Amino acid sequence: MTINLKNLLNPNIKSSKMGEFQELGQIDGLSISSVSADLYGDGRDDLTLFYFKDGAKYAAIYTKSKITSCCINWNLRIKKFFIKALLVNTKNANTFTGIQGAEAIKEISKHLAKSLTLKAAQNPEGIKEVIKPTDLLFASTGVIGEKFPTKKVKDRIGYLIDKLKSEQNKFVWFKAASAIMTTDTKPKLAYEECKIGNKNIKISGIAKGSGMIAPNMATMLSFIFTDADIPSAFLKAILKKCVSTTFNSITVDGDTSTNDMVVIFSTGKVKNSKIYNVLDPKLKEFENALHKVMLNLSKQIVADGEGAKKFITVKVVQARSSSIAKRIGFSIANSPLFKTAIAGEDPNWGRIIMAIGKTEENILINRLKIKFGDILVVEKGNQADSYNEKDVKEYMKWGSVVVEVDLGMGSASHTVYTCDFTKEYVDINADYRN
Repeated sequence: MTINLKNLLNPNIKSSKMGEFQELGQIDGLSISSVSADLYGDGRDDLTLFYFKDGAKYAAIYTKSKITSCCINWNLRIKKFFIKALLVNTKNANTFTGIQGAEAIKEISKHLAKSLTLKAAQNPEGIKEVIKPTDLLFASTGVIGEKFPTKKVKDRIGYLIDKLKSEQNKFVWFKAASAIMTTDTKPKLAYEECKIGNKNIKISGIAKGSGMIAPNMATMLSFIFTDADIPSAFLKAILKKCVSTTFNSITVDGDTSTNDMVVIFSTGKVKNSKIYNVLDPKLKEFENALHKVMLNLSKQIVADGEGAKKFITVKVVQARSSSIAKRIGFSIANSPLFKTAIAGEDPNWGRIIMAIGKTEENILINRLKIKFGDILVVEKGNQADSYNEKDVKEYMKWGSVVVEVDLGMGSASHTVYTCDFTKEYVDINADYRN
């Protein structure tokens, strides 16, 4: 499923691909439920449960922030690689909530485990199992430092379980993607198919994120599901590889959250041929499909950046190393001066020069070239002879802007995705808790 980024930048246009997601997004072994615990006080869905009747292998990557939510602290203590459910709440980050926040997770985990055990006992196949708190993962997003609403969440667990749907039509997916949003204006979904050997594999993913977005797992949550049968260790290796050029190559405002995470779950319902190592050629198509899902979701997050009007791609090419290219790319993409210039449609390329220079990387100025789209702006240490500001101004009216920085010093490259800074960004964050 490909998301049209122009549609995402226009709130009046709805994606025409929603029906495609309905047809192809079913992941066997997964049930989903989204309800309201009235955390916002307006009745919107704010609590989501992903339940794996027969369990799921998983792999996760978490924020590198040294201050993390109680949910992430809980998840990091789970040493098993086979879990039964993931519970996600919005509105409250459960970060900097002290003992109360940690105790909330313990209390809710016990109640959820007991309630799911009772559900499992109703299995018509007569399978009996005891689900433990350590079979559960948690994710939270929202305001930092506010007391966690334990009772509100706990009181809705029974209803949440009753509403679980094993058939994931478009409404179930969109309901779940909407229920994890905070300042997002649009739910974010992606879907791909691939093969492992001769078996058809499905990959469905959702994400949330709009502000406090920067690399090192940038507030961003993403949950990806596949029916493939892949060991957790291999899932982790592939996930880590794909993250570097997707979720860790985006920025809205340069801030890394305390709650960021991306998790992939494998239900194993498709009995593909056995995978012997992470370099197994049979995994290549799966890796490519997973990367497409993650890049799609990453771009949707940027396109929905708080107050954003323009989607910006910063390509750094011909660098001595990918790390240098990435550092320069993020220096440009995180520059408030650059981002406000794009918002104002001002072709002030001096701000790009500034952002390159402040990285302190050794640049050969005479080899440096800068383009806006296909328009050459800078070369040989000067403004290009062919430069016409009127052409660049016209180009900058587009909803999607590409800036290319050619260092002329090597063969490495890296691409960073960001958005412009507008007055709406200030308004949203000045009024975030009201």
